[in-house]
Amino acid sequence: MAKELIKGNEAVVKAAILAGCRSFYGYPITPASEITESAAKYFPLVGGTFLQAESEVAAINMVYGAASVGERTMTASSGPGISLMQEGMSYLAGSELPCVIIDVTRGGPGLGNIAPEQSDYHQVVKGGGHGNYHTIVLAPNSAQEMCDLTFLAFDLADKYRNPAVVMTDGFIGQMMEGVEFPTEMIIPPPKPWAVRGNKETRRNLISSIYMSPEDLEKHQLHLEAKYAVANRGEEMYEKYRTEDADIIVIGYGIVSRILKTAVDQAREMGIKAGLFRPITLWPFPDREISILTEWAKAFLVVELSNGQMVDDVRLAVNGRRKINFYSRVGGIVPTTEELLKQIIIASEEENVRQSLSKTEEFLWAV
Repeated sequence: MAKELIKGNEAVVKAAILAGCRSFYGYPITPASEITESAAKYFPLVGGTFLQAESEVAAINMVYGAASVGERTMTASSGPGISLMQEGMSYLAGSELPCVIIDVTRGGPGLGNIAPEQSDYHQVVKGGGHGNYHTIVLAPNSAQEMCDLTFLAFDLADKYRNPAVVMTDGFIGQMMEGVEFPTEMIIPPPKPWAVRGNKETRRNLISSIYMSPEDLEKHQLHLEAKYAVANRGEEMYEKYRTEDADIIVIGYGIVSRILKTAVDQAREMGIKAGLFRPITLWPFPDREISILTEWAKAFLVVELSNGQMVDDVRLAVNGRRKINFYSRVGGIVPTTEELLKQIIIASEEENVRQSLSKTEEFLWAV
């Protein structure tokens, strides 16, 4: 396939097929509906399965069945639909079944609206279903990354036998950009643990129920060991002009693109700003953020939510630097000028704080 001008939502489907995914079970919801529409168009063309389920609850359980036979499978939705899938996601994680779930986040809570937000962070990153589990969460900021990170999501899901979520916002899902697709289609190897209804897999068992407390504890410790490996090797992030930055701005998705322009404008004004963009929201790149505190004097976190990722940034910084927070909600995406103003405010406040600190040191010395 050549480079193509395409919506982020449609790029996800083509990338999934090229990654060897052969089934899609879902239910349409704005602003993710183009994913279901494209899946209905393209999956049958490669001999795959498309099925519009009667609900999101049904869709995620169909994904469970397809994953059990070792097939690369996926679904997609937005906030209200992802809420309905949470029980199934817990079952998938508990049964160690790989799959990919696309969340094109919209405004909430409740029905909210169909404009972009990032308010599903807690639900997806912290695990909205019951029990102790994690989902691998990737956050693209372009149509190209909707393709690339979908590819990666299937690989990570298989590697850790765990659901992987591509969490994007309505802006990136609806945006049309040039996307360079891979030129070869992946044929995933057979999965020895799958249940395929033949003699070779007769003894395989897919289940998440452990009636003995000792057995369940042993299973959960096994899952935790697996998550610990992922949490020390799969973190992904982008750093932009951070090497000498006094103030680090942190954002993901569409916010990170606007922040990058604001950082450039701040530099032109003499403010040494830099951008840190988490690409994996779980595992969260907290160690790299912690390293930035060695020279950065302050941080500014920007989200399309009332403050969800900012909690993880606070944990990473661990009180060593001031954390400023700015948000827009309801589906409003901030402008470059708006974010530049927040960088200026944070920089000026830090300069005042540094000046007061030096005054206090002087008075103490006197």
